[in-house]
Amino acid sequence: MEFDTLLLSRLLTFITLAFHIIFATIGVGLPLYICLAELIGIKRKDPYFILLARRWTRGYIILVAVGVVTGTIIGLQLSLLWPSFMQKAGHLVGLPLFMETFAFFFEAIFLGIYIYTWDRFSNPIFHWLLSIPVVIGSSASAFFITTVNAFMNTPRGFTLVDGSFLNVQPLVAMFNPATPTKVAHVLTTAYLTSGFVLASITAYFLLKGKGHVYYKKALHLSMIGCLVFSIFTMLNGDFAGKYLAKYQPEKLAAAEWHFETESRAKLLLGGILDEETLEVKYGIGIPAALSILAYNSPDAEVIGLNDFPRDLWPPLYIHYFFNIMIFSGMFLAFVAVLYFVFYYVKALNSLHPWILRGIFIGGPLAMLAIESGWIMTEVGRQPWILVGLMRTGEAVTTAGQVFEMLILFTSLYFVLGLLVPVILIRLFSKKSAETEIEKRGIIL
Repeated sequence: MEFDTLLLSRLLTFITLAFHIIFATIGVGLPLYICLAELIGIKRKDPYFILLARRWTRGYIILVAVGVVTGTIIGLQLSLLWPSFMQKAGHLVGLPLFMETFAFFFEAIFLGIYIYTWDRFSNPIFHWLLSIPVVIGSSASAFFITTVNAFMNTPRGFTLVDGSFLNVQPLVAMFNPATPTKVAHVLTTAYLTSGFVLASITAYFLLKGKGHVYYKKALHLSMIGCLVFSIFTMLNGDFAGKYLAKYQPEKLAAAEWHFETESRAKLLLGGILDEETLEVKYGIGIPAALSILAYNSPDAEVIGLNDFPRDLWPPLYIHYFFNIMIFSGMFLAFVAVLYFVFYYVKALNSLHPWILRGIFIGGPLAMLAIESGWIMTEVGRQPWILVGLMRTGEAVTTAGQVFEMLILFTSLYFVLGLLVPVILIRLFSKKSAETEIEKRGIIL
């Protein structure tokens, strides 16, 4: 049986990235919350926050281990599945790829020291200081790898001569026009998603009747991060829309099913598209909103898809993922704001079951938004692997064992996907927060 190598290679890359991004996102965001929890615990002499930092660190170690495995696989697949891309552009993305590895080593070294030096310092602030390199390393790792993706969307830093990339300027390639918005969006959404994952777990225990102050403090700290980073995420989304309008108008048009170039362009929410007639049914159009998103002016003209050759159109189904990302982000922001309204208005209860249910739903919904956003970004770049310069089909491997690799790695991810939650559940159920509080004799 013969298989389409391009289709299989894209499918394997998609599955690997979709699995890795779960661990990578939490791996970037969780160190920040660990760092904050320990700092608050030290400053307030509050053992509950110290315990929070300890317990979150245990979970983080397992997630980092899986993230390292899947991240290494991505690096291998980049060379094995897309050799033509690496052959032509490898010297342009080599610097951020190397720096990403360096950032991970930096994080791993200090994480090891951080783990094994609890209670080893007379002044606990010195232990907390060890968490800062972990936060920096994890965020720097995300920064450098995101610049590679940014370069693929807006390639810069070279001269194209007879199909070859000459006069290479690695720093120009790394700090391309897509870098600011992509890096900012990746980091803020990682912090937001991690906050909601932590809050979601805590809300689950509170809904189960565990009303210990430990859980209330964990929820409040997590929700502060959720509120702050939901605001930053919305701002970054606005900047990203303006970036797309300037540098990748076809992606913006495809995401919004905007076919005709016009001023006062409407922002389309929802809807079902007939791809033959290009008619949209059941959608909600907000007049002039797309013009405002793209150019900050309701009268601005937004380029439509019909201005581009049909073979360069991104897949139109990215609109659905774009909408999932938008609606999920709006829900997360709404829940975060609602929690603090209920928290600061004395007549209301921020731990009301419906508030907790919204927070509980927010964890998986935040991860769904991450997955949808990356699908929209990567699929929306098609048919290019390097926008305007190299099509995805030109970069794919000619090897014939991609199907076997797909089966092998998919099986690995399936096993890891089962093992990780089982390990985490057993880890924390065997030593619950109440058990540790009682063992440590924490009394306030």
